[in-house]
Amino acid sequence: MSALSEIKERARAKKRRVVLAEGCEPRTIQAARMILAERIAAVTLIGNQSEIGKLADQHDLNLADVTVVNPPDSPDYDEYVADLMELRKHKKITADEARKTIAMPLYFAAMLVRHDKADASVAGAVNTTGDVLRAAIQVLGLMEGIRTVSSCFMMTVPRYRDEENRVFLYADGAVVPNPNPEQLASIAVSTARTMQSLLGTEPRIAMLSFSTKGSARHADVDKVVQALDILKKEHPELKVDGELQVDAAIVPEVAKKKAPGSVIAGDANILIFPDLDAGNIAYKLTQRLANATATGPIIQGLAKPANDLSRGCSAEDIVDVAAIATLMKG
Repeated sequence: MSALSEIKERARAKKRRVVLAEGCEPRTIQAARMILAERIAAVTLIGNQSEIGKLADQHDLNLADVTVVNPPDSPDYDEYVADLMELRKHKKITADEARKTIAMPLYFAAMLVRHDKADASVAGAVNTTGDVLRAAIQVLGLMEGIRTVSSCFMMTVPRYRDEENRVFLYADGAVVPNPNPEQLASIAVSTARTMQSLLGTEPRIAMLSFSTKGSARHADVDKVVQALDILKKEHPELKVDGELQVDAAIVPEVAKKKAPGSVIAGDANILIFPDLDAGNIAYKLTQRLANATATGPIIQGLAKPANDLSRGCSAEDIVDVAAIATLMKG
């Protein structure tokens, strides 16, 4: 069974609810039908009931099986407006601004998750990553102990050494351009939690660099070393090592030579890249050259789950992300 199949199976067992904020988008309607057919989660769609009804007829979605909410018509609308005013009072948000904001599907969907009327939200088929994350951060906030919202990609390599469908998590490949040491450490912690939530696997984290254990000197190497020091101090329970070149992180024979005694011992399953350039390039190279499946970006570090989509996503992609998002609750 592939990692994604296992994730869907675990999502079914959780019996959770996902809110799809872009209810008036055809791919979302198709995804809702598929999510229900596969019993991955219950579904709430956000948007105009009439528009959603027309799309549902076109794509064979039985609206009796989903919850449809148009934000201004919801009995929770005024409560969520008041809640947003409290959350954003430091920005001196007005009542009129709050009402307009909560009428926006991204913010209303986030409020449903905040108030436990859904377990996770998914959007991004028509909205930008910036808009999706802005709503999630403002309404949901950060997970305790986390300094920054980040992302990871789940990379499934068809065959690595003697193992089929080997899974690695790469972070960050989509959100934080040039993390400082504190942010880099936070990204590592978030990714470890993502691995535990999605796969139930012990995280083995490699903090990557172009240097292994002092083989080169540079400010970029110093950043990774500082991040590792923060991790060891704040999260001694994590199995993490650095700074490591990627071969010392994932090839045991190389690790014996370059990093003898490493707690990772060339068997990392989480690769933390020093910046967004490295992370983004690496995941795309792995995808294309190793014929790996790249699932993500998986948004992590929020107090409650919200996930982004590529605007070029398929209905199947939305289904996959919905399954992942429901498990991110833990």
